[in-house]
Amino acid sequence: MRQVLSAIVAAMWILCIFSLLFTGSVAQLDVCGRPPLDTRIVGGAEAPDGAWPWQVSIHRGGGHICGGSLINNLWVLSAAHCFLSGIAADNTVYIGRKSQENANPNEVSRSIVQVINHPDYNRDTNNNDMALLKMESSVTFTNYIRPVCLAAPESTLYAGTNVWVTGWGSVAFGVPLPSPQNLMEVKVPIVGNRKCFCAYGSGITDNMLCAGLDEGGKDSCQGDSGGPLVRKQSGIWIQAGVVSFGEGCAEAGKPGVYARVSRYQSWILSYITENQPGFINITSSGTNSDLSVSCSGLPPVATAAATTTPTTTTTPTTTTAPPPVVCGQAPLNSRLSGGSSVSSGQWPWVVSVQKDQVHVCVGSLVSENAVLSDASCFPRSLNMSQWSVVLGQSERVAVSNVTVSNSSASNVAVLLLASKPSLSNHIQPICLDDGRTFAQGKTCYVAAYSQGATGEQTQQETQTSIMSCGNASSSDTLCTGVFTLQQGDLGGPLMCKLGSSWFQAVVLSNSSSPQTREAVMSFTKVSAFKEFLSSRLGTFLSPAATATSAPSSNSTSNSTSSSPAPSALSPSLLLASHLLLPLLWLLLCG
Repeated sequence: MRQVLSAIVAAMWILCIFSLLFTGSVAQLDVCGRPPLDTRIVGGAEAPDGAWPWQVSIHRGGGHICGGSLINNLWVLSAAHCFLSGIAADNTVYIGRKSQENANPNEVSRSIVQVINHPDYNRDTNNNDMALLKMESSVTFTNYIRPVCLAAPESTLYAGTNVWVTGWGSVAFGVPLPSPQNLMEVKVPIVGNRKCFCAYGSGITDNMLCAGLDEGGKDSCQGDSGGPLVRKQSGIWIQAGVVSFGEGCAEAGKPGVYARVSRYQSWILSYITENQPGFINITSSGTNSDLSVSCSGLPPVATAAATTTPTTTTTPTTTTAPPPVVCGQAPLNSRLSGGSSVSSGQWPWVVSVQKDQVHVCVGSLVSENAVLSDASCFPRSLNMSQWSVVLGQSERVAVSNVTVSNSSASNVAVLLLASKPSLSNHIQPICLDDGRTFAQGKTCYVAAYSQGATGEQTQQETQTSIMSCGNASSSDTLCTGVFTLQQGDLGGPLMCKLGSSWFQAVVLSNSSSPQTREAVMSFTKVSAFKEFLSSRLGTFLSPAATATSAPSSNSTSNSTSSSPAPSALSPSLLLASHLLLPLLWLLLCG
């Protein structure tokens, strides 16, 4: 009985802690979407002070270029097409601003330190036109500066639902906003995706939503890009769209097109891990008139469309879910010989990082759409259109964004790819060290590139061994035997096999120089950057053994295999536990 009560007490403490954590995780919902000064009468064209406290003006080169929305105290949501270079430098955001010309006593400004374009953004079709902007420092919420709530994945917006769009864009196509360029607002109805498809064609996807009057005359326009489309529900404003594109401005039969926010909750939360934005489902009542729309080339109504967000896709067929992506598998790695040319596919995660299609550094594929390399490979100012990676058998993928860690020692860089490469025997991600042990004497490998006489690049490999770091030993360092490290080898992985999977232990960098002790090189372990990498990549990929079976002997487990299985509780003990639960809850959590 004593053991049972102890277990119940421990469980109740855990529940208390979780209840506190849960309260903190939804704190954003207590403040988002509630403008204290929003008392205006609907219908005005110029927005009153404080009516839209999440509205952001993004400046580059001294002038307004796009809009955005504040979604917590550190992050802004905008459109990817506003940041085609992916460069944060020279971008400033103004929050709490009303006029682009007059004084704005209620505003604050922040520099942008990071731009994250959606990895699947397509500049030709504007699909996935979403960007996250991280400010240099957090802002304090006031009556004029507050975040907006965001539409959750199950949101529905039926055709005809009224929404609001705000910004400092042109008042007509080619006609700039007149002086003093005050923030404008416009109310427009949602246009169903099927009707929007009929207006624009197959370029309209489920990642988009449309809004505008059939007769035109009200719309977002140039300069409004990246700004919010919001819906008021139960007294709370929820952002449903991001201004993306349109044909002209406010033309009859050509509604504005917006990135659909509800499709991106998991992507947004993969980067914003603290003080996460508040997500709320937008609901629609009645019937969806868009379901009756038909035109040439429009697919039939999906079966589920009657109860969910209207789509333009055909009825889905039942398919088997694809297996989860695992890391560290090299199906073609059949030999391990140091210091010689590598056969195709032997190290399927090793990539060539290139600027203007010229090899600069090595990198490693560490997720479906991200490459890890060394920070020193990238200048402070980047033109992303110049950068790409080559994977596998010459598959080239553009780089959409580069983020560098901020460590006092060596630093790493994460490259987000503009599209996901097709995984195959020649292209696979490697597992990342998340704190594993690499025993002294263990054989590991380094892969790099060399250029032959004909100009063709070939992979090379070097074998080394894990060694003691001596007095320089720490949890963040790893030492190996000395090997040659050329400039073009920087960013490459030191790879060690644990169980049946390959793990990247370090990123090769200039700081990985021989120590005074003979025949030893010291590196910063990948696990030292775990917090940074998790913020960029989300949850690390799992090795095949972890994903499909019991953990390998190299993994650390909190369970003790020798512990006996707990026996079932007798009915009397179960009754006692039920009677004690309310009392314990009051004692521990009250």
